[in-house]
Amino acid sequence: MAKFTKHLYQSNDGLTLYARYYDCQGLEQGVILCMHGLTRNSADFEPIVDELVKTHRVITADQRGRGRSAYDPNPDNYNPAVYVADMFSLLDSLKLDKVILFGTSMGGLMATMMKATQPERFSALIINDICADINPAGLERIMSYVGTQEAITDWDAGIAEIKRLNAGIFPNLDEDGWLAFAQRIFIESPDGGLEFDYDPAIRKPLKANEENAAPPDLWPVFQAAGSTPVMLIHGELSDLLVEEGVNKFKDLVPNLKYVKVKGVGHAPILDEPEVAPAIKAFLAQLV
Repeated sequence: MAKFTKHLYQSNDGLTLYARYYDCQGLEQGVILCMHGLTRNSADFEPIVDELVKTHRVITADQRGRGRSAYDPNPDNYNPAVYVADMFSLLDSLKLDKVILFGTSMGGLMATMMKATQPERFSALIINDICADINPAGLERIMSYVGTQEAITDWDAGIAEIKRLNAGIFPNLDEDGWLAFAQRIFIESPDGGLEFDYDPAIRKPLKANEENAAPPDLWPVFQAAGSTPVMLIHGELSDLLVEEGVNKFKDLVPNLKYVKVKGVGHAPILDEPEVAPAIKAFLAQLV
């Protein structure tokens, strides 16, 4: 796996936040900022980063309250508008003014919001399994477990727990895949067990107001993103991004590059055989 250096920076409200910085391993064609989903962290892009660094510098960020980024003492700040502001602070700290955005789920929503805010700064978007219409059934499933974990004693128990939560999402994942997945989302707890690598308080603003998961009526923002090249990755079994949303996205963005990932739900891990070739082709046409 490609090596990275850690990058620490300050948010507008004084939190110390973390990102991984990967140098390009070949002839550089740009910079990609990768943004994870609600309960994930910067490790979420490990399955695809070796492909990305062949042609690009890559930054994968821990959003506040995840991974090595500071937890926020005010849970109300766990919302997409604040995360977007943090990402602009990250880019400013690295003095980056032309970037490709790659977002999974919540990170995909953030990508479209960032493009709408500073359109000239972003040359393309890759969106993993999200659109402006979020299926309520998928959101309800996610809300059923966010911030509510039971004690997990060891790695076997951790793998069993993520299988319980995700068996219908990754029905074909083998044992090595489940272990790698667990290693990306768990950290060791002080008592020697495991815990999910995020602040359980991210649940509070979501329970108080679903708009903290996804701001309402984002279709104009998604349509505006279509002024730049956009690629959509869609898990065939996704309960969050359903066909109606995909079709509307295609109607609003006629040049949308689209890849359906077979046998996977929300969200594709990004190591599926369809994904890397599609991303490689998409990035190549930007040069």
